[in-house]
Amino acid sequence: MNDRYAELPARIAATCSILDDIVARLDRFEAEILPQLGKTGDSVLIPVQLLENGYTAIETAFLRISQAFENALEPNRWHTHLLEKMTLEVADTRPRVISMQTRTRLEELMRFRHFKRYYFQFEYDWRKIELLIVLFRESVPMVQRELTDFLTTLRKATEEE
Repeated sequence: MNDRYAELPARIAATCSILDDIVARLDRFEAEILPQLGKTGDSVLIPVQLLENGYTAIETAFLRISQAFENALEPNRWHTHLLEKMTLEVADTRPRVISMQTRTRLEELMRFRHFKRYYFQFEYDWRKIELLIVLFRESVPMVQRELTDFLTTLRKATEEE
């Protein structure tokens, strides 16, 4: 562990706040904007961007956890490797961060984010985006709860030392 460990509670709290904001923006989009614009090629770009930002916020929290515990990541596939590492309990180092159930949902969001960032697509299938919104909405409370549980376990372990 290094000095970044001390920042983890604040970084995780910030991530949880960002996720709450993104969910609130999705709520507003669905309640106020979508009824006005309809499901068009332009209106779909709003949830697409929110989904990308949401997954990036989650991944950034995971990266900070990994850095705090000096976990090495494979350079060629670090995004996938990071997600895998978050499901592992590393003996005498750190507890597991997320469950396999959460990881499965996040993998789909990660693939979408990768696609969006590297293929510069502007035509999205609304049905697929709606499924991703459902996955994101399911994932956020799971991630927030598991990050909180991770910090609680970490605090208890350090108090016992």
